Parts: sequence; structure tokens; C-alpha cells
Amino acid sequence: MRYARVSVGGRALWGRVGEQDVQLLSGSPLEEAAAGHDVIGAVPRAEARWLPPVVPPVFYAVGMNYPRHIAHAGARTPERPEVGYRANNALTGHRAPIVKPAEVTGRFEAEPELVAVIGRTLRHASHDEAREGVFGWTIGNDISARTWQHTDRTFWRSKNSDTFKPMGPWIETDVDALAQTTTLRVNGVERAEFPTGDMVFDPYDYIVEITKHLTMSPGDVLWMGAESTCHLEPGDTVDVEIGGIGVLSNPVLLEGNQS
Repeated sequence: MRYARVSVGGRALWGRVGEQDVQLLSGSPLEEAAAGHDVIGAVPRAEARWLPPVVPPVFYAVGMNYPRHIAHAGARTPERPEVGYRANNALTGHRAPIVKPAEVTGRFEAEPELVAVIGRTLRHASHDEAREGVFGWTIGNDISARTWQHTDRTFWRSKNSDTFKPMGPWIETDVDALAQTTTLRVNGVERAEFPTGDMVFDPYDYIVEITKHLTMSPGDVLWMGAESTCHLEPGDTVDVEIGGIGVLSNPVLLEGNQS
């Protein structure tokens, strides 16, 4: 099943995504009574205005979790799962623009990532509970301004500026996400391809570690890192495809040229 959030008449509504349309629902599928939600309308899929599938208060992001990325960066392989935080103001949806700030210089990069969406409250989760606690999977594109990343003390703007975290287009609940292939394309040209599950630690390892200390709640997300990155310029269109889930596509614009 595929679930999405779409904008209809200025309202954010949940929907069930079909081949031709998005059936609008009266409530969130993350709620306990999801099966009882009524269908309250529909919009043609081709006309849907996609929002980020969820907007958690903060969200978790993994770094250096693919062996080839670690080797390329000359970094050490992590000994245990550790995560960072990202800010929800950075989230944007499928087909929405990634806006490059006018003062950004140097590498402006995309990283294609699998994203786990949490569907239940988890604390001190076992590996089995972590697996059962994942509601579904979506796609993320981790945009980074590398000069800011390397000169600032934190990632506060290099990874968290508005529009730097496209996510979507929907949540897929019925896929073996770790058995898929992740592909990154810029202007239709393939720039990276790698096995999605070729990770040092899988999502469930991270959930077990996180919930030793923090409570995870329905709607939380965990971005799983990437094997490869590529440079973007204003005027580009960047697509992230993960087999069995879909394609997240976003144009890149320069700040001040969004009209």
C-alpha cells in the first residue's frame, strides 16, 4: 500500500495512492484506527500536489553507513550505530524546488537515501520490535552545501536550510526495501547506482540503538545514508529512484529565481 500527504485547497490531507488517482482519507494511516478511515474524495494522481509524507518535530539521519562512501571519504568504519538530527524546516515534497542559497559557493551536492518511517512508539526495542515498528519506506535526497559544512562548527545551515531535504513522494508499506537498488539521475543521466541494503548497519540496528536512549514515535523518520553523491547546479532536475518504492524528483533553482 502507498500512502501520501497531498495539498488540496490549501489543506494537507492523507491519501491512498493508486495507479490513476489519490483517494483522500479522513485521517492518518499511522493512527491505530487507520483501517476505519473513510475515503472523502479523490484527486488525479497526475495533478496531485505532493507534500512530504510526514513532518516529524525532528528527524534522524545516518552518516557514513556505506562501505564505498566511507572508503571514498577516507573515514573509519563506525563501530556502532550513531545518528544525527535534522530540522523539519528543511523538508519539501516531490516536484517541489530545491533552492540553492545565493551565497552558497563550492560543491552543492545530492545524496540519495532510503528513509524508514516509524509506525509505533518504540523504547528499548528488540531487533524484532524494531522491524515491526517500521510502518513503511520513502525516499530522501540529502542536499548539502559542502563549503558551509566544512567551515561551520555544526551542520545547522549546510544540511538544514529550507528545501535541503526533499522526501517522498509517498510511503510504501509492502516492499523489501533492503533488497532494492538506489539510482541517482541528474537531467535524466545516471550519476550513481548502488544496492540499497549494502549498509554497515541496517535500519533495525539503528532503531535498537536509538531506543536505548530516546523514544521513537509514529511519524518519526530515519534517513539511512548514501553510497554516492553528485554535484548539482541551478537548472538541473535531480531524480532519486529506489526499486519497489518510486521516484523522488525535484528541480534545482537559485534563490531569487523561484518564480
